[in-house]
Amino acid sequence: MKLLLLSNSTNHGQGYLDHAMAEILSFLGPVRRLAFVPFALFDRAGYAAKVAARFEKEQIGVTAVTPDRAGRAVLEAGDAVFVGGGNTFRLLDTLQKADLLRVLRDGASTGMPYMGASAGTNIAAPTIRTTNDMPIVQPASFDALGLVSFQINPHFIDADPSSSHMGETREERLREYLEEDPAPVLGLREGAWLRVEGDRATLGGATGARLFRRGAEPLELAPGADLSATLAR
Repeated sequence: MKLLLLSNSTNHGQGYLDHAMAEILSFLGPVRRLAFVPFALFDRAGYAAKVAARFEKEQIGVTAVTPDRAGRAVLEAGDAVFVGGGNTFRLLDTLQKADLLRVLRDGASTGMPYMGASAGTNIAAPTIRTTNDMPIVQPASFDALGLVSFQINPHFIDADPSSSHMGETREERLREYLEEDPAPVLGLREGAWLRVEGDRATLGGATGARLFRRGAEPLELAPGADLSATLAR
């Protein structure tokens, strides 16, 4: 498989995908046709237009996927796919209802480059149970693509020791998840991404990540860390 899983699509103070575009172009290589899945946002047409305008600057054409037979044909004919961010529950629900989850999984499993950001990264995991999003719709199942064997938490944010907020920190919520499920969780900070090429997985970007495992203290991961062993589990 060939995966590029971004924590976020926009860094503070930068334009859409600007922080990761060099990595995206390296990942896509000669690809000049990109199928875009806009289902995580309500305004799909506006979302697709935004993505098309950004990739036009890189001489890459974008075709929006629709939740129907025509959309399936776009996915099956695409040189690569980009699943955009937004609400993960809405994204998964639409993919399930349109029977496109299987098409995405089959394509990625047979070598079609898969790129996700935020919600699009969430669904690359076995389930969406470590998303930060509100369940604004109810999918038939939380089961996702399972392109990697561990869970992912995009937009991971470290606890602020000076904060007076009394709710759970992100780390506490992920520890709660591990009480119910032993699958490790990769907390991707904004500005970080995971790149998978075959059986090799590498942490990219500038901000690093934390790996949460049941019965162990979180492991701090610096940019460039090799996560291939975690991928193989």
